[in-house]
Amino acid sequence: MARNKEALVLLIDVGPSMHGVLPEIEKVCSLLMQKKLIYGKYDEVGIVLFGTDETENELSIEVGGYEHVSVLRKIKVVDGDAIEIIQNIKRGTSRGDFIDAIVVGIDMLIKKYGATNKGKHRICVITDARFPIKMPYEGTKGEQVDAISEQMKEHGIKLESIIFRESQVVQDEVTEENDRLLCQFAKRTTTRVVHVDSPTSLLGALKTRNVAPVTVYRGDLEISPNCKIKVWVYKKTSEEKFPTLKKFSDKAPPTDKFATHEVKVVFEYKSMVEPDKVVPPEQRVKGYRYGPQVVPMASHDWDSIRFRPEKGVKLLGFTDVSNVLRHYYMKDAYSFIPEPKNNRAIVAVSAIARAMKEMNKCAILRCVWRRGQGNVVIGVLTPNISSVDNIQPDSFYFNVLPFAEDLREFQFPSFDHLSAAWQPTTEQQEAADNFVLGLNLAPPGREEILPPEYTPNPVLERFYRFLDLKSKQPDANVQPLDPALKRITEPDPDLLSLHLPLLENLSKSFELRENPKKKRTSKLAWRPGNPTNQEIEAGPAGSQNATTSSNNLNIEGPSTSDASLTDVEIGDLNPVEDFEAMMARRDDSKWVQVAIKQMKRYVNDLLENSVDGDGSYDKAIDCLKALRKGCIIEQEPNEFNKFLKDLYEKWRATSLASFFGLLCSKGITLISKEEAADSDVTEETAKSFLVTIENESQ
Repeated sequence: MARNKEALVLLIDVGPSMHGVLPEIEKVCSLLMQKKLIYGKYDEVGIVLFGTDETENELSIEVGGYEHVSVLRKIKVVDGDAIEIIQNIKRGTSRGDFIDAIVVGIDMLIKKYGATNKGKHRICVITDARFPIKMPYEGTKGEQVDAISEQMKEHGIKLESIIFRESQVVQDEVTEENDRLLCQFAKRTTTRVVHVDSPTSLLGALKTRNVAPVTVYRGDLEISPNCKIKVWVYKKTSEEKFPTLKKFSDKAPPTDKFATHEVKVVFEYKSMVEPDKVVPPEQRVKGYRYGPQVVPMASHDWDSIRFRPEKGVKLLGFTDVSNVLRHYYMKDAYSFIPEPKNNRAIVAVSAIARAMKEMNKCAILRCVWRRGQGNVVIGVLTPNISSVDNIQPDSFYFNVLPFAEDLREFQFPSFDHLSAAWQPTTEQQEAADNFVLGLNLAPPGREEILPPEYTPNPVLERFYRFLDLKSKQPDANVQPLDPALKRITEPDPDLLSLHLPLLENLSKSFELRENPKKKRTSKLAWRPGNPTNQEIEAGPAGSQNATTSSNNLNIEGPSTSDASLTDVEIGDLNPVEDFEAMMARRDDSKWVQVAIKQMKRYVNDLLENSVDGDGSYDKAIDCLKALRKGCIIEQEPNEFNKFLKDLYEKWRATSLASFFGLLCSKGITLISKEEAADSDVTEETAKSFLVTIENESQ
């Protein structure tokens, strides 16, 4: 078996009490198969149903018994047929015995693999465990479970039990006994027992992807130069990304069975002076903008200035937990554990963790995970005291903390200084308190709603389902969001309806009134530069903004506080020089925004008042070039990109459409990330925008 290759046997209860939830089980098991086709295409899966009308398993033939247990699919490599099988499960009418099903699953794994690949075999049973299991021929049910556990331990078989039982189902002696027996497996084997009560939690209960834990650091936790503790560090959380999408081509001959259909992308760099000349790698160098200039930075320069800290984890000191605010936590969470089988490390970690817990302290660490790492991480270490004595050692959780450059401070006035008229009344506060308590997602006596460990990412889940559909129906449309996934993205309608009086009381306690926006309009119906007789709306500080019935560009004038900045304007004689002069001024930080807004208005007026080009096109092109260059230098790419898109949308279907052909010939397009880091536009998007203009202008 490959390192991460897994053998899984699914045991699904299809008895009468499970019929209502089987459609959801089919979905979640199908999703498991779909993910294995992406991430574990060599994994092997077997499917067993119990509670069936018929009996189809080898143990029943060999030794008798094990009735109403049917092997739907023997253990073999996952494929599309497995998805088809799991999506059409036949319902049964018999009461399922999960112990019999577990024994059949163990027998399948032992016969298939023998004593090899221990630890890579897993059995997952999905049942409501509402019916009693049969008494064994010898001994008690508990003794039978212990005997089965020994076999599982010997062959390295893990067990995962998912008990689906809706909240309105009343616990009785049978369900309590069955729950106790399933939990008893955990005493001798690697077992996980999960109780779920809704289709949404069922989606997250079955682990559809097996991610092997990988250490990011193995070495010393240096307390002092003379005191070091051996630790291993794992990632506790890590964002799950979309699977990597590759470029494929259909140009390969259909008869070529060995064609990979992969596309190789080659980039060429050409000179602006000689567009036909390709610039070789040895003549290219990266550069960084420093004011109006670009400072070249060669690879050997990078090697010289690159920070090469020493690998290791060092303790800087301790502080009160209250001093490290929750919103300082950055990126992923890590788990620090003592080196396995190192008793001295286990005792040392436990002693420090328990001391920190008692004194309500946390530790600040300096971390460099690997040799050659280009940065140093500063983070907070908090104790994690084991809840299971003598089984799992104490450990730590680690979170990365920000540096000063990483913080974003937004100052807001405190509510405490507001007048009494702006403070909530006693009745309003009580209504808000009751509303918050009523929508508690973890009510006493019930399972928590949307716990992270059982809540799947609805975006990823929808993608996997559509990928499977697309593989069967290439022309299929995206399906509506599944109701079980919809409960993750939207408030639970059942919870809202249950507490509707609280919501109504909250609404009545606060009077909500629309605050209409007041506008002052000028009586001027026409002014020079406004030949379309549109209404002129008086803006702040005496500026005037033209409003039309449709296709308006959103170009704002300077605010009242910027009135002193309007003394200098972009004129008709040398608009580019005026713009560059305004951009270069540093006596007020607002000059850049004022210059950009004035240039956008000037370009818009040029195009609006042009007649068959009449020289205005060339001037507009020069102004757009200057605006684009200025927005790149001052890191305002989105200002230019939005303006260019608005221009195109406004004038593309008018007599000014020929202007965009000229624009295309000059190569003026959106500012990409490669030109300005703050841009939201990729290089491909910028190129496609230019292609779109070129196609429409022909």
